[in-house]
Amino acid sequence: MDGRILPASPWHDGEIKLQRQSGVETRMDEVGRRVLRDHLIEQHREFYPLLPMVVLGAVDQRDDPWATLRAGRPGFLRAPDAHRLTVELSREPADPADGGMEDGASLALLGIDLGTRRRNRLNGRLDRHARGFDISVDQSFGNCPKYIQLRQARFIRDPSEPPSVPSTRSSELDDTARALVGQADTFFVATYADLPAGRQVDVSHRGGRAGFVRVGDDDWLTIPDFVGNRFFNTLGNIAVNPRAGLVFPDFSTGGLLQMTGEAELLSGQPEGGILEGAERYWRFRPRQIVWRADALPICYDLGEWSPFALATGTWSERDA
Repeated sequence: MDGRILPASPWHDGEIKLQRQSGVETRMDEVGRRVLRDHLIEQHREFYPLLPMVVLGAVDQRDDPWATLRAGRPGFLRAPDAHRLTVELSREPADPADGGMEDGASLALLGIDLGTRRRNRLNGRLDRHARGFDISVDQSFGNCPKYIQLRQARFIRDPSEPPSVPSTRSSELDDTARALVGQADTFFVATYADLPAGRQVDVSHRGGRAGFVRVGDDDWLTIPDFVGNRFFNTLGNIAVNPRAGLVFPDFSTGGLLQMTGEAELLSGQPEGGILEGAERYWRFRPRQIVWRADALPICYDLGEWSPFALATGTWSERDA
């Protein structure tokens, strides 16, 4: 030992617990100190202005997390300096996540290019201005491209035009929602933890083959956790705060199915057996559901399946 005192762990208690269970706590402590930054590196500053879409995670006034997708012409995201990301977006009252985007709120952001599988995650504090808001960066880090299907974006209306179809709200999944979730190959999830240093929000991508999310008769969704980077941001948050917000995009139309509710980690395998490629499982049950049929001004055309996703199983195959 050279007498140096290391700063506190870059991970919180929930993340450390899962890293310890997986036998990677020491290694991930070293990795976290290297890759979790309080600023945007030049590569990421150049990345954001290329994007036509961004994923946001917010927590509303009732402490419910919501995930959402917002779109704009490339350039609506930019980093004027290494510690700030500017997001030029107007308010969207129909979006349930918008209620958690007031000045000073904690926010999570995922910049993801479905056309190249590149992505960067960050979280920080929101500062509103006339054109939208800035995020002061608390944490920024890259993610691997696993389980991301290649898709090409195309605009179906001008981003300045608001949605024309009213949103619908419910507390239960109807047949249309169940079908969308049951055939999804991609969704995004927002979670958060209230830490001594303040609220830390995260929003993350989840992908697999179509049918990797199981919809139970009781509206519980069973979700596999495939082999990943061992950060355990999402599951670590759920370990200390059993809430989550999920959004399932209808890539062919620009529709968004958003929900917030309770989440839990499963200690063993789900009823009926395991799913190929899954290391663990978690469950989610929605309490509030919002369907926005034309939420996005863009849609996506599927180009290529992720080879990592193709190596995983689906619930229908497992049942068969």
